Amino acid sequence: MRYFIELSYNGSAYHGWQNQPNGITVQEVVENALSTLLNEPVSVMGAGRTDAGVHASQLFAHFDTDSVFETPDLVFKMNSFLPNDVAIAAIFEVKPEIHARFHALSRTYLYRVSVSKNVFTCDDSFYVKQALDVDKMKAASKILLAYKDFQCFSKSKTDVKTYHCDIMQAEWMVNDDELHFVIKANRFLRNMVRAIVGTLINIGLGKMDVEELHTIIKSKNRSEAGFSVPAQGLYLTNIEYPEDIKV
Repeated sequence: MRYFIELSYNGSAYHGWQNQPNGITVQEVVENALSTLLNEPVSVMGAGRTDAGVHASQLFAHFDTDSVFETPDLVFKMNSFLPNDVAIAAIFEVKPEIHARFHALSRTYLYRVSVSKNVFTCDDSFYVKQALDVDKMKAASKILLAYKDFQCFSKSKTDVKTYHCDIMQAEWMVNDDELHFVIKANRFLRNMVRAIVGTLINIGLGKMDVEELHTIIKSKNRSEAGFSVPAQGLYLTNIEYPEDIKV
C-alpha cells in the first residue's frame, strides 16, 4: 500500500531534502524514523528537492509498505521519534499509482526579505540594508508571467530535459518590516527562486532597470541574472494535488 506523509521542517541543520553521501538530510531522518517504527526498510520519495538550509512549511512524500498500523498512532510516534526541527502533520493512504513528485500540480514558495534589522528573524530571512523600490520589484515580478523558459535562473550544471516552467503567481507583499515574495509554478529549476529574488532585489536597488528583465530572460544565460539570495529566507509553503488521489 502507498501512503503520503505531510511534513514540515526547519532546514537550517540539513543538507537539503534529498539523501547525500556526506551530510544529514531531511529524507534521511524521515526514512530512519519510518524504518525503525515499522521494523522494515522504508524509502520515501519527496515532492521536491529543497537545497541545504531551505525550509518547508508543507512538503509531501510517499512510501510503500504492507505493514498494518493506525495512521494517527504512526503520526504520534513519528513526531515523538523525530528531532524538533521536523514535524509530521498527517499520514494517509493514496492510490498505488500516485507519485508525490510527478502528480503534484503546483508548488508555492515564499521568500522573506527583512528591511530592518531584527535579531529574532535574522536566521530565517534575508536582511537587505539598503532601501528597496518595492514598486519596481512588483512591476518586474509581473514580467515573469509572460515567459516559459527560465534557463537564465537555473544552475548551469543540471540534468533537466527542459527549462520550461508555468509560473501562475509571482508577487511581492509588504508584511510589517518584511517583504514577502510568493511564487507558484508547476515546477521549479534548481536555484530558480533564489536567483529570481536576487535579480528582483537588484532591480529594487536600482542596479537594473525593470525592462532589463526581458533581456535577461531571453538571454538564457545565468551570468546575466542577479545574485542568488541566501537559503535561510526560502520556504516551500504549499503543494497541490488532484482531489482524487486518496483511496
